Amino acid sequence: MRIGELAGATGTTPRALRHYEQAGLISSERAHNGYRVYDERAVVRVRNIRHLLTAGLTLDDVRAFSSCLDGDVAAAPPSDEGLRIAAQRLAVIDERIATQTEARDRLAAALRERTREKTR
Repeated sequence: MRIGELAGATGTTPRALRHYEQAGLISSERAHNGYRVYDERAVVRVRNIRHLLTAGLTLDDVRAFSSCLDGDVAAAPPSDEGLRIAAQRLAVIDERIATQTEARDRLAAALRERTREKTR
C-alpha cells in the first residue's frame, strides 16, 4: 500500500508516517516510480505507535517497544522497561500539569484583582 493509503487506514498523515520511518519505527520499500510502498502489517504497527504516542510517550520512548509493535500493544503484558518508561513519562506529565496549574492560578488571581480594582 502507498503512503496515502496507509495514512488513511491509520488516521494519520503522510508526514507523520515519513517521520516514523525516519525514526526507524516503520519501513517501506520503494516502487519503480520511487513511491514508498508499505506492507499490510504496517497498519497495525502505525496504530500501535499512535496508541503509545497518544498515551503520552515520545518517539524515543516508543522505540523501546519496537519488538511488540506488530502485535496488540494494549493487551500485551508490560515489560519492566515499558513500566519504567511509562512511570518516567507520567512524572514529566505530572510536572507539566503542576506548572500549568500554577500559571493558571496566578493568571486567575491577577484577573480577579484587576476586576476588583475596576469595580471600585
